[in-house]
Amino acid sequence: MGVLKQIATYLYLRKKDADTPNSKWVQYMHGINRISLLLFLFAIVVMIVKAFLRK
Repeated sequence: MGVLKQIATYLYLRKKDADTPNSKWVQYMHGINRISLLLFLFAIVVMIVKAFLRK
C-alpha cells in the first residue's frame, strides 16, 4: 500500500481495505498515527504562517 493511500485512509478520505485484519491494537495504532499526522500537518502550517508573517 502506498504512503499517500495510507494517509488518505487515516484521514477518512478513502475507504479502508476490507481484507486487512481488524483488531483493537491495530485500531489503536491507526488512531495514534492519525493524531501524529494531524499534529505534524498543524506544525507545518504554523511554520509556514510564521515564515510569511516575519517579512
